[in-house]
Amino acid sequence: MKALILDSKVVDVQETEFEVHSSMTWVDCDNTVAYGFSYDGSSFTSNIVEPTDEEKLTKLRSVRNAKLAETDWVVTMHKELGTNIPSAMKTYRAALRDITDSATSLDDVTWPEKP
Repeated sequence: MKALILDSKVVDVQETEFEVHSSMTWVDCDNTVAYGFSYDGSSFTSNIVEPTDEEKLTKLRSVRNAKLAETDWVVTMHKELGTNIPSAMKTYRAALRDITDSATSLDDVTWPEKP
């Protein structure tokens, strides 16, 4: 593999090199190197920063809130009509609201099935 370097950053990774501007250079690399890595002249470093637990939980809540919003119309409609909200919808929405009791990120969530 070849990494294309510009200003100490990997801007492309290819099987074979091709002609580029003189401000860029090709460097041999293994298949773990990816776009955005830093290159110090001898080794590559990933610049990927893992999200904090709080950031993971915030993202989980954001997706959960969007799923709740998708069914808000059902609750509103039944309230306006004066009818009962179907129990399956109540169960689904309660499971969504409680999702952070069992999951801490999108990586470990099991979403309830929408009725």
